[in-house]
Amino acid sequence: MEGRVHSIETFGAVDGPGVRFVVFFQGCPMRCAYCHNPDTWDVNGGTEMSVEEIYEKFDRNRAFYKNGGITASGGEPMMQIDFLTELFERFHNEGIHTCLDTSGIMFPQGESIYKLKNEEYNCYNILDMSKVDRLLEVTDLIMLDIKQIDVQKHINLTGKRNEGILAFAKYLSDKGKKIWVRFVCVPQVTDDEEELKRYGKFLAGLKTLEALDVLPYHTMGVKKYEALGIPYRLEGVKAADTSYVSKRKNIIISNMNVSDK
Repeated sequence: MEGRVHSIETFGAVDGPGVRFVVFFQGCPMRCAYCHNPDTWDVNGGTEMSVEEIYEKFDRNRAFYKNGGITASGGEPMMQIDFLTELFERFHNEGIHTCLDTSGIMFPQGESIYKLKNEEYNCYNILDMSKVDRLLEVTDLIMLDIKQIDVQKHINLTGKRNEGILAFAKYLSDKGKKIWVRFVCVPQVTDDEEELKRYGKFLAGLKTLEALDVLPYHTMGVKKYEALGIPYRLEGVKAADTSYVSKRKNIIISNMNVSDK
């Protein structure tokens, strides 16, 4: 089986535990205002690669990944779930740690899917839960980007609803899958204190949550938008500093002692 790959990073240090071999998948149904890889959006872009081609690239430097493994990122890897599953099965069978970096937008549960059911989703046959379960069987860790807790603000930020994403987080927890949550803190966009409290209360209900990464918004991707002729929707929003992010992270953490069920 072949899939469409945007790029490969051979020594990833922030994409899961240890040194990671990171495969960036092509294609994403979301249009996040702060996305720094808009060149991954088009599912028809990138380069076609087979599972074995990717494995051979990994195997050349296998010794470096002894305490790491492979991470599938994007784009949105679950848009190519059949290829992703075959890739992870190949690595999992070799005893290599697998990590999925996903937005969760493709999960076929929750109100969002039924309201957004359209050709985009049907095209990828993602509505079959057996495919999700088969993928999770060979996935050791899920890095889940929960971008916004408020549904309307999530639509404004990404173009999509978030009920399915939150349902995916709960499903992973119920299945006993390890979760690392990542959240990008954007000034005046995702930093509302009441919403951060709600965010923390939601995370408190995830039994398998192992880590929370609150990342500062940056503007490093702006030049890509200019090169691609795509308007940058956060024009004028300044990058966040570590002090600003630390205060917002503390708000989330301080509210994780109460489950929002």
